[in-house]
Amino acid sequence: MTKPTIAIVQEAPVFLNLAASVEKAIGHMEEAAKAGASIIVFPETWLPGYPVWLDFAPGAGLWDDPGAKALFRLLAGNSVRLGDNHLSRLQETCDRLGAYLVMGAHERIGNTLYNSMFYFTPGAEAPVPHRKLVPTYTERLVWGRGDGSTLAAIDTPWGTLGGLICWEHWMPLARAAMHAKGEAIHIAQWPMVKEMNHIASRQYAFEGRCAVAAAGAVLTKADVIAGFRSLDVDAPEAEAMLASMPGGADDLIHTGGSAIIAADGSYITEPLYGSAGLVMGEVDMARQLEECQALDTDGHYSRPDVFELKVNTRPMPGVTFDGD
Repeated sequence: MTKPTIAIVQEAPVFLNLAASVEKAIGHMEEAAKAGASIIVFPETWLPGYPVWLDFAPGAGLWDDPGAKALFRLLAGNSVRLGDNHLSRLQETCDRLGAYLVMGAHERIGNTLYNSMFYFTPGAEAPVPHRKLVPTYTERLVWGRGDGSTLAAIDTPWGTLGGLICWEHWMPLARAAMHAKGEAIHIAQWPMVKEMNHIASRQYAFEGRCAVAAAGAVLTKADVIAGFRSLDVDAPEAEAMLASMPGGADDLIHTGGSAIIAADGSYITEPLYGSAGLVMGEVDMARQLEECQALDTDGHYSRPDVFELKVNTRPMPGVTFDGD
């Protein structure tokens, strides 16, 4: 099994509606598996959608804004929790299809939300989470910061599968830590994959000598409003904030751009912009190993006598209680 097939699901979720988005995800997983996918990938916080109002709604950053607070409440109520039925259904689907899954989701722990990437292995008891280390700019209005305990990677028949979320790809030490895990395949989750995101994803592939699946979503303003209305809730301030985003109903907020990249930085599958669909590509792991002859950043191209990196992988809760 030297040639895994990766499928990126470049679709819109049912925005803000977790249960409906899980149903939609299962349908896309079945479609990808039928097409021959070994590894199925969804974009950043696909469950139940990237909080686009942070980027586009004029009042999103105002203190005590009723619309922003209502949207946070709705998002918190539609975020996954470890061990919940939503994650269990995705795990059951992986087991049935025999495919690996990497899903981006809003995760709730207590009353704080995290931008999380979940790795699902067929036959596993539960998915493995990675929580974004640093929410970027206005994202800090919604998400808390992850710690080193979830700087995760999993084993697959093709080697180590790992990933980072969005601007984590511009954290040099995070990249170094993940390279040290020996990734064969790396998942780069983005809201959409813009030009600079492609530069980061291709550079990561070249630096890490690994295949990279750069995953982004397509999303229109109509998708956003329809997803909100599917919740059937009385939250006029929230709807008003979403409606305040500029553009027409059919204008794309997120334009996709998903692609699959080889270990030399070239495209296995060229970026797909402006339309939904599966972005699929086959990775030749034997050819990939050849690239390590010239560069292995955690091997013959490292200088441990000069550089040293220590990674704290302990959970860092705000309060601990010592028992007797």
